[in-house]
Amino acid sequence: MDTPERLDAALKRLASAMEKLEAASERRAGADALRSNLEEELAVMQDDRSRLAVELDGALARSISLETANEEVARRLKGANAAIKAVLATVEDES
Repeated sequence: MDTPERLDAALKRLASAMEKLEAASERRAGADALRSNLEEELAVMQDDRSRLAVELDGALARSISLETANEEVARRLKGANAAIKAVLATVEDES
């Protein structure tokens, strides 16, 4: 093989290697972009999770408060009902 043929073969190998390097570089850039997008989505989901946890804590506290108020109202109604029955019984006894 003479010099021009060897030079042509070397240039073809170089061109092939450059194409492979460019393709690998494009794949890497795509993978980096995907990773960046995934990291952004993860950050958004973590923020949402934190916000939802705070909202859930607030809802649970309100639920407990409402249950306590409900129990107090039920206790008072029971007392009022007993008082009304007592008054009615007294009125019936006097009649």
